[in-house]
Amino acid sequence: MANFNLNKVIVGGRLTADPELKTTPNGVSVVSFSVAVNRKVGKDKEPVTDFLNVVAWRGTADFVSKYFRKGSSICVVGSLQVRKWQDKDGGNRYATEIVADEVHFVDGKNEQGGAYVPDAYNVPQMEEVDTDEDLPF
Repeated sequence: MANFNLNKVIVGGRLTADPELKTTPNGVSVVSFSVAVNRKVGKDKEPVTDFLNVVAWRGTADFVSKYFRKGSSICVVGSLQVRKWQDKDGGNRYATEIVADEVHFVDGKNEQGGAYVPDAYNVPQMEEVDTDEDLPF
């Protein structure tokens, strides 16, 4: 049997704070943020909120820092990553985070509280066509 590996994460939730854009010493943009996501725990029970850490690099980082704010709805597509390091006492420490490959708007224009919405998301009104005329097809 062939070896099969898949690491794909898709989450939708709200930012818990304004994202802060940083730059590495090599000039690469990076932003870390947390997304609050509700999870069902059982029938007729209140959902539990998970706070998921996300990191985005380069153009995706620039996009997040420019167009998203605390409370903004966001859809993140990426992969799960576990980082391991040793603390000052020599103990192993771990951090699990989503590395964002894509981020998407979720809110409609009126729900964003005046946030920027690209023209691609503003669909023009369709023109009514008189259906009594013969159509060319």
